[in-house]
Amino acid sequence: MKTTIKFTPVNMDERKALDFSSGDVVRVWNKIKESDGKTRLQAFEGMVLARKHGAEMGATFTIRKVTSGVGVERIFPLYSVMIDKIEIVRRSRTRRSKLYYVRDKALRDVRRKLKEDTRVVKKGSTTTMEVAKEEAPEEVAA
Repeated sequence: MKTTIKFTPVNMDERKALDFSSGDVVRVWNKIKESDGKTRLQAFEGMVLARKHGAEMGATFTIRKVTSGVGVERIFPLYSVMIDKIEIVRRSRTRRSKLYYVRDKALRDVRRKLKEDTRVVKKGSTTTMEVAKEEAPEEVAA
């Protein structure tokens, strides 16, 4: 007679069968414990940068998203009890298994935009400080 002992409430076969890879956009519903003892679900949606250790017990995946112009990365264990569900939002085909170069690419894009903003001001034009002084109303002495 065969007995199976279940240590976690996670459906291992379902998580093992998840077919997402680097470059895909996924939404991870994470359980967060509040101070009053209740738990709520919070979504973390972003691009998968890496998936490590295959389907073994210590398998992890890294997700990156940009929030308010700041890049945020989180590493999730695949078989974590705190993950309620994992949704695949969009699939993409990549040629690499680890997309760590996306971090540097994002920085280059930001720097490029900053350079473009400084080039907009032409020589001989008034700066924003001079324009603000000209538009300010004159103070009336009492």
